[in-house]
Amino acid sequence: MSKKLLAAILSLIMVLGCVSSLAEEPVKLTLWTFQELHLQLYKDQLEKYNAQTTGPKLEIDMQVYPYEDLHSKLTIALQTGEGAPDISDIEINMFANYLKGDIQLAPMNDYVEPLKDVLVMPRLDNYARQGNYYGIDHHIGACVVFYNTEILEAAGINYLDIKTWDDFAAAGKVVLEKTGKPMTTWETSDCWSIYPMVSQHGGDWLAEDGTVRMDEQVVIDTLTFMDNMMKDGTAIATPGGNHHAEEYYGWMNQGNCAAVMMPFWYSDRFLNYMPDLQGKMKVAPMPLWTDGGYKTAQMGGTGTAVVKTSKNLELAKDYLAFATMSYDAGLQSWLLLGFDPIRTDLYGSEDLKQDNKFFQYYEDNIFAAIEGTLDSVAPTCLIDTYPVAADIVKQQMAYNLFILRQDPATVAADCAEELRMMIE
Repeated sequence: MSKKLLAAILSLIMVLGCVSSLAEEPVKLTLWTFQELHLQLYKDQLEKYNAQTTGPKLEIDMQVYPYEDLHSKLTIALQTGEGAPDISDIEINMFANYLKGDIQLAPMNDYVEPLKDVLVMPRLDNYARQGNYYGIDHHIGACVVFYNTEILEAAGINYLDIKTWDDFAAAGKVVLEKTGKPMTTWETSDCWSIYPMVSQHGGDWLAEDGTVRMDEQVVIDTLTFMDNMMKDGTAIATPGGNHHAEEYYGWMNQGNCAAVMMPFWYSDRFLNYMPDLQGKMKVAPMPLWTDGGYKTAQMGGTGTAVVKTSKNLELAKDYLAFATMSYDAGLQSWLLLGFDPIRTDLYGSEDLKQDNKFFQYYEDNIFAAIEGTLDSVAPTCLIDTYPVAADIVKQQMAYNLFILRQDPATVAADCAEELRMMIE
């Protein structure tokens, strides 16, 4: 073999080796989140994605920022066109701010559309505009009621017999008489009590065209129901102002209240902050309104989105779909994070019944509280003025109704007028 031919062969081998080496280099992406808990799911799904993909492997730099910092940083990056991540969590109440004008998020329709039959679509509708789905959530955020059965049993009440809100209020009177304890608590500085009640009843703060609905009769009727429970002592103002306050956790942990209505993901709060209630708490569906409405309401959430300027747009979308909408992603959102999955085909499955810390705490199949409600999840109108409405509820409606004890119709009218003035 000639020296020239040998040199050419060696050169070709070196080139091929370099190409092979380059092909094996992982594609690097950046992901931002304000919730460190989400990293457990993202890392789990990244490992599984890389194990199954026939395309390039991914290496994702996952960065955690404080809530306000992330949204400010993301807004500036999208406005300037510099420094944006490939993928970002966006809190549900902030998401509408990123759906204005020239939307800088990438539609996920090519992944969402084929799965519509197994996804809880009202959840994804929160992150949609004009038929495009820009964000994917990790959970439904379906509201349920957590009952302290020790208190209810002392009053001779079976929580399974509570089917309507009228039943709930009537049970509260018996509980108060027999035990001296309130049935429930209403938040005075946040919207986790008022909004689910209004939403499940069929009301909302706004319409899609921007019309203010805050003073509609369904809102007044809902506030009146809550006010009546305050009047007879079956409901009281939440210690600490909201159900995430340390004061509330300690008070509830001592067995001072019979029930609290919160999203399903709140089940984790009992494990972490109210350990003395283990074996006493049961989870049930929201009671129904006798004059209509939905079986449940959705609260809280995070829309995870791909930024349109990503240099690896299709890979970022592929990973996001895998990490949020696949069957295993839904399962792991429960096993790792305690979330209620957005995939309906998980409910009733043996996979979802795997023994874990949640089943041990509640000593029951807590998913029974959700399975019968998936066909009737209240929609939400998260247009760009929703954050303004939510602030009015937190700062004015809840306080005026439950602390100042103003008339419900007056509270609704004043808040509606304030909202109209602020969004005009």
